[in-house]
Amino acid sequence: LSIETLRYYERIGLIPPVHRDQNGYRDYTKQDLRWVYYAKALRKAEIPVETLIEYVKLFQEGEHTREARKQLLIEEEKKLVIKIQQMQEALDYLRTKINNYDGYIKNYEECLKGEEE
Repeated sequence: LSIETLRYYERIGLIPPVHRDQNGYRDYTKQDLRWVYYAKALRKAEIPVETLIEYVKLFQEGEHTREARKQLLIEEEKKLVIKIQQMQEALDYLRTKINNYDGYIKNYEECLKGEEE
């Protein structure tokens, strides 16, 4: 990620505030890097930014939000499973079209020849 993206993630609350050194410079700890990885991975899965921000906010509120955080993740998992199923159906259809493409074209061209005669 670019520096700008990391700062943006921190500014909007997508990741918690990053550890700073004695001079005020960002000094990413292992925990900070875990948050960056988490944000990156879930953004790749197209989890909405708002959901991730809500998760981070709840995390920062403490352990009493554990169940609420889990529920957020469960809801996003359900949406992702549906999306994966839809994409798999589209991929299967596309593969069928590709596998049968030459036969379709040949039949179509033969039909056109028949119309010309």
